[in-house]
Order: sequence, then C-alpha cells, then structure tokens
Amino acid sequence: MPAVTFAQDVRLTPDNPSKQITFETGQTLVIERIQDTSHQLTGEFTKTSRACPPFCIHAMSAGEGVETVGELEVISFLETTVARGQGLLLDSRMPDWFAKGTIPGAVNVPFATLQESNPYRDEILKALGAETDGTAWDFAAAKELLLFCNGPWCDQSPRAINALRSAGYPAEKIKYYRGGMQVWLLLGLSVKQPTS
Repeated sequence: MPAVTFAQDVRLTPDNPSKQITFETGQTLVIERIQDTSHQLTGEFTKTSRACPPFCIHAMSAGEGVETVGELEVISFLETTVARGQGLLLDSRMPDWFAKGTIPGAVNVPFATLQESNPYRDEILKALGAETDGTAWDFAAAKELLLFCNGPWCDQSPRAINALRSAGYPAEKIKYYRGGMQVWLLLGLSVKQPTS
C-alpha cells in the first residue's frame, strides 16, 4: 500500500516545495517531486550495469572551463537564464530518447547534429545566437547553454559539448548536468512528454 503523504511532503528543498517558472513567451512550467513516497523507478533507468564501451562512466567534468551542475542549478538555470530568453536547456539525446520524456523546458538538439560533418550544423549554431561572416564565428551574442543526456554512463552531452567547443563556442557559456535523466528520475522530479 502506498505511503500516505500530505501536500508537498516531498519537497525540492526545505524552503521550496516546487518551482513554478514562467518564460518570456508566457509558457509556465512546474517542477516538483513525485509525492508518492513508495514510488520506484522502472524500465531503462533502473539498470545498474551496462556494457562498457559504449556505456562507460564519464568524468564529472565535460571539459576545461565548462561548469558541471546539479539538479537545483538546473532548476535555477530554467528559472533565470531560460525564462529570460538568455539561454537554453539542451537535451542532447537522440530523438527516440527525448520522446520518452525530458526535463520540462528542455529543447532537443541531438549530439550528432552538432558534429562538424553535419551540413546543417552552422544553422544550429546560428539558432543558438552565434554569428558568422563566412570565415569566422562570433559567439558574443550566443546563448548560455546547459546540456544533459541520460546520466553518468551516457556520453551524448559530453560529445555535444566537445563539438560546440571545437566550433569555438565559449566554455563559460556552457554548463553540463552530468546526472542527466537517470538522476533526475531517481529524485522523482517532473518529466515532460514532448508533443509532436
């Protein structure tokens, strides 16, 4: 029998039961934790062992100058930087993973699309706020980015970050949420099912 809980017994922090974030566009999202204290993970994210390679444990850092953040920093980034239109939370997983559920407010930019070999990569960089004169990139107006993937065993966001850095994207405009979807789900945080 599930444990009985009262309104927001499972809080984000002692002072915050949840966060309601309103974007410049008027869109509002709520991030909170599942209130059922007997809830458990099921499916893909319950696995503790995966073949390495490719599912190896990755370093805490995704690169020199790239800040690694936790869940509260992800929420703060959404509340401040994304809500003001100054940044983007990027789910760097492939579309089939994104379709299974993502962090509310995230935009899917698969890691593979940021590789130099992608003929549309320059258009993606422009959509992120970078400008080019055809020979060099200017990232002065580029958005701040926070990238994530499936978790500590997933290399998709580190690969995306490396591709961005190789293109010249400044490290100080990039953050890395290493916990990814596995830790997000483990903490019972809100997940959004993308709509087509």
